[in-house]
Amino acid sequence: MKIYPYKRLSRPITLRVTSVSLRLPDGTRDPLDTSAYSVQEQAVALGVAGHTDWVSATIGISATLPPGVDAPDAAWSDLRVLAVLTDGETNVRTSTTLTRDAEGSRDWSGTLELFRDDHMGRASLSAYAVGTVDSVPGRSITETDRNWVVDTVSDEPVRGLRLDVRKASFGKSSREWLRAYADAPWLVDTTARVPTVYVNTDTDGILGLLDSNGSGVESKVRDLLVAQMATDVWTAVFHGAIGDLEVEPGGSPVFPTDWQGEVLREMLPDVVPGVHVEEALRRVHRRRTGESGWGELQTRIHYAAVRRADATKAVGYVIRGLERTNRESES
Repeated sequence: MKIYPYKRLSRPITLRVTSVSLRLPDGTRDPLDTSAYSVQEQAVALGVAGHTDWVSATIGISATLPPGVDAPDAAWSDLRVLAVLTDGETNVRTSTTLTRDAEGSRDWSGTLELFRDDHMGRASLSAYAVGTVDSVPGRSITETDRNWVVDTVSDEPVRGLRLDVRKASFGKSSREWLRAYADAPWLVDTTARVPTVYVNTDTDGILGLLDSNGSGVESKVRDLLVAQMATDVWTAVFHGAIGDLEVEPGGSPVFPTDWQGEVLREMLPDVVPGVHVEEALRRVHRRRTGESGWGELQTRIHYAAVRRADATKAVGYVIRGLERTNRESES
């Protein structure tokens, strides 16, 4: 939890996306339907319309401030509400000022335009209320506690982890670094823009097993294999995210704005249960960079990965299936 040397609101801003449209190369606009954004997922998918050559996107935004923002004894004046889009991959930040819907209303709305050439994948949309406090303008009064994800490529508005799965012969790959892992069935690369899983086609039978749609023992083994791969993926992306944090001057780690931030917010409640994710991030960062505690935390990280991979469900499915097969063979 951050400490501010002035009074603020304790409750966050509620942010909603209300419309999305694309500007095409010929200057026309294509208003997207509600399938382009999800209030539940708090995500926007700009690829839903199938346009690959759009120039810019205009996002309609509505923000509701918490009670007390206009209290007569409020410690701030000159209240303004800003919507901010941040892209951690391209270091582009776009902001727009929202307008109060009606006098005395806590609802503010407006639009934000983003340009396709400024973004490679996902960006984070947030809102801030700022004002003059103790004669200092532009101080943050409150902000969103969960940002929206704006995906410039995806055709489905989901904020979960996106993976790129590629097949490659590790022993003969043009990617020389893969050759050192010729005996591994798969690897996870967390240095790419999107986490990438490489499946080694040199491993006998792995492609046929992963691509099979059959039933019986084969399907059970396939589900168990996928669960193991998913566990490895979640473990790898967590370590990749926690190992590449920006740190504020005071030493506090900052949540990333891309897939790494999504991974951390998803897994931290299981890694450090019972505390807010901001505090959980600080504790994990202290253990990783401190003298002790990082090794002990690996069990919690693995547990969080196992839960995300539904490994327990897969193992149970295999065990029940094998027991049923054994009973049938004995009868």
